[in-house]
Amino acid sequence: MASPSDPHAMPFPPARPEVEGLQAYSAPLEGRRGLLRLDFNENTVGPSPKVVAAIRAIPADHYAIYPEYDGLREAVVAALQGEAARLAGAAGAPAALQPEQIGLFNGVDAAIHALFHAYGAPGDRLLTTAPTFGYYAPCARMQGMAIEAIPYRLPDFAFPLEEVRSALLGPGGDGRPTSTWTPPRILLLCNPNNPTGTRLAAGRILELAAAAPHTLVVVDELYEAFTGDSVLPPLMNRPAGEASATDPFAALPNLLVLRSLAKTAGLAGLRIGFAIGPAAVVDRISRVTGPYDINSFAVTAAQAALEDQAYVDGYVAEVLRARDWLLGQLRAAGVRHHTEGGNYLLIWPQAEAVAVEARLRQAGILVRSMAGKPLIDGSLRVSLGTREQMGRFWAAYAAIEALSAPAG
Repeated sequence: MASPSDPHAMPFPPARPEVEGLQAYSAPLEGRRGLLRLDFNENTVGPSPKVVAAIRAIPADHYAIYPEYDGLREAVVAALQGEAARLAGAAGAPAALQPEQIGLFNGVDAAIHALFHAYGAPGDRLLTTAPTFGYYAPCARMQGMAIEAIPYRLPDFAFPLEEVRSALLGPGGDGRPTSTWTPPRILLLCNPNNPTGTRLAAGRILELAAAAPHTLVVVDELYEAFTGDSVLPPLMNRPAGEASATDPFAALPNLLVLRSLAKTAGLAGLRIGFAIGPAAVVDRISRVTGPYDINSFAVTAAQAALEDQAYVDGYVAEVLRARDWLLGQLRAAGVRHHTEGGNYLLIWPQAEAVAVEARLRQAGILVRSMAGKPLIDGSLRVSLGTREQMGRFWAAYAAIEALSAPAG
């Protein structure tokens, strides 16, 4: 009988060893339509009517044409310039991003996969935190990388800044390779972090990137709109006279920022994501993608969404109002919870989290159990939607947990 190591024992050609031993990231994404979706931090109401109108206006014969991307990078630049200008106020015009500093991807998941494909190699090290977004680890493992995940600090899931700095900069404290130490190839920070909501001030991230020129520092900013933690406005609003006053990434050629229109603009189903950084880095990660990875519907939707900032601002404001209301109910009922950043929070039910998750689903409400995740085992992650949606969630949750009658 052939041994397990014998390739002839396999009913198919084996993949690379890293892939054969890989447990892929997967999420239960089937059968969710028609339910209240508080499980994957999506926009809970759908995109702007302008997005819907733009998609409906695509001529049928254009379905047969390969996608065209002219103008989309420029639209992203304009939106980011506007964001930086609003924060700068009267302080002056922000430094101009260039279209070649914007990478276009089939969702941020594809950007994450591409950056590991471009920069990760067997024996390299990924430095990140724990718990965090579950897709980072399989992307690193499929490249044969080692993973160093530093846990958040209990009891409030504070960012482990000193531990990360020490792991990033090494024994010499300068991030330079030595005969006995190699710096991490990639530092990947989700900010605010999913699922803990932990926030790290933009200035701290920029300091880490400046101190570690041999490491690609990647900031996953999918949730920044809900808390305003982006590194981009500080980069773009530099004083005149600095090198980065004309190129935001001139002083930080090792920094990459990931953005999406899934959480705010409601385009999760169309898959569109952006990588913003030095042109050389964006070029490298774009080399390992397909020529037409983003479809024409996503391009049209993204352009329409970027032109309707008022819709995004209104949705974000509604989510923040709903969060404040729900926090009031949780505090009044004495429910253990944690919230800091993002459009989600953690709740620790009295009953087993998996059982509460199942009962909520029976009530037509989806949340996500964090069972088995370090530091937050036993909790539920609950996405935040509108005030009406959170009222519906709270009524069902309070009934399941036999809490006092929910407030109106």
